Amino acid sequence: MTSIASSLGVGSGLDTAALVEKLTAAVKDPKEAAIAKRETVNTAKISALANAVSGIDAFSSSLATLVAGGSLFTQPSSSDEGIVAASAIPGARLGALSATLEIRQLAQAQTLVSANIADTAGAIGQGTLTLTTASGTFDVVIGSGNDSLDGLVKAINEAGAGLAASVVKDSNGGRLVVKSATGAAKAFSMTTTAPADGLGRFAYDADATTNAMTQAQAPQDAIIVYDGVSVTRPTNSVSDLVPGVKLDLKKAAEGTTVTLGASRPGTAITGAVTDFVTAYNSLKSILDEATAAKAADGTGGGPLRGNFSIREMQRQLSKLTSTTLGGIDGGPKTLAEIGVSTNRDGTLSLDTTKLETMLARDPDGVEALFNPAQKSSSPLVAITSLSGKTAPGTYAVTDITTSPLGATIAGFPALVSGNSLIASAKSPAAGLVLRVDGSVSAATITVDAGIGGALKAIRDALRGSDGPLATAQAAVKKETGQIADDRVKMEERVTAYSTRLTSAFGTMDTRVAAYKATQSYLEQQIAIWTNAD
Repeated sequence: MTSIASSLGVGSGLDTAALVEKLTAAVKDPKEAAIAKRETVNTAKISALANAVSGIDAFSSSLATLVAGGSLFTQPSSSDEGIVAASAIPGARLGALSATLEIRQLAQAQTLVSANIADTAGAIGQGTLTLTTASGTFDVVIGSGNDSLDGLVKAINEAGAGLAASVVKDSNGGRLVVKSATGAAKAFSMTTTAPADGLGRFAYDADATTNAMTQAQAPQDAIIVYDGVSVTRPTNSVSDLVPGVKLDLKKAAEGTTVTLGASRPGTAITGAVTDFVTAYNSLKSILDEATAAKAADGTGGGPLRGNFSIREMQRQLSKLTSTTLGGIDGGPKTLAEIGVSTNRDGTLSLDTTKLETMLARDPDGVEALFNPAQKSSSPLVAITSLSGKTAPGTYAVTDITTSPLGATIAGFPALVSGNSLIASAKSPAAGLVLRVDGSVSAATITVDAGIGGALKAIRDALRGSDGPLATAQAAVKKETGQIADDRVKMEERVTAYSTRLTSAFGTMDTRVAAYKATQSYLEQQIAIWTNAD
């Protein structure tokens, strides 16, 4: 069957199919061009925003990584790391460091070992085994439900005495091993009134003449001679002896002197500042291109010209050289003070002579700009770790308890791991880890910004869920959806228009064909009438 569209023009003799196509195109083409232009502009905005977001993220994270790596602040050094290793405590200001150490004895834990138990799954005897430590006494009850070596291990580990029990197996069966934390004060005993062939096999008392358990290792403190002064510590990780330095004792070496020194990061800081200036200028170039104005003839221009989000980013970044980054009393507080200046075109430049002069005059002050200080208001609350994601600011530590360990940090309950308090991931203090060394109810932790923190604050403000960059990205995403909807509506309207034209021209064709048929009939009749005359 022939369609109306394919038979258009049959009656009239006109190419009405081509006419419908041209009329439809005349309506569609301008609308299609307008939508295509919107798509091109929106795509350019999406690309430019992605470049801006990527640029600020890369700029901030690369600097944060550099700062966190420790290469931009003074690091302690040990003349023999096989005996003692040294590292900087987060936020410490080491400055000049010169000290001597002699490690006469390492700290060690008390370890008790039982005789071999041939059948480790068999009954060991029921009763009560009392654990006595510096923290008090703890009863371990063995009944029908846990009457086995594994049951005893589990009961000791869950007693809360601070002891670690395990079973060491060999071809002769298994032996119970019980271990304390390191330090002379961590000595413990295990006593019972149970029979010697039952739980009595696991008894030990230092004051007794004979014991069923064998002391494989006696508890002892580390003995350190620091600059000629003998001191003891209960662990082999010592953070309260040399100011700002964490010592990891590796082995005892009586009579051997280890020298501690410090390595200044002058060259690394110069390189970091140079890289900072280069990265800043690259980011500015990306933003300038995205916001370029149109030419005098109306052509060109950046896809984000006039965009509030990018203007805000440019404004925030332009303040970096004059932003107070923290520092130390009497030292430089801004990048401008160490030679970073803003040119007339908004780019940065580095006066290396000024930087080198400042490094020579006040190395601690320059270093402090990159190594933000973290300090506690209480000597009993120590900062043991601080990740790069911890926002600069002042954080209240309240409701501190030591038994059990707990606290609230920046308004959020702290997580507890061993003897550490960890700030909640939901808190702005996330990444902060503290150690409580005594009875204290509250403290205040202060974290300076430093250049990494200042840049991170700008990025977070721009990239936040309600920040200008997020708002701009939401706007272009919405526009993408609107363009797609408008295209669908345009296609529907054009199709309807084409259908109406086809119908109208089809009706016209039919009527013209009828008129022609009538004309032909009349012409025939007139010819007949004429011939008849």
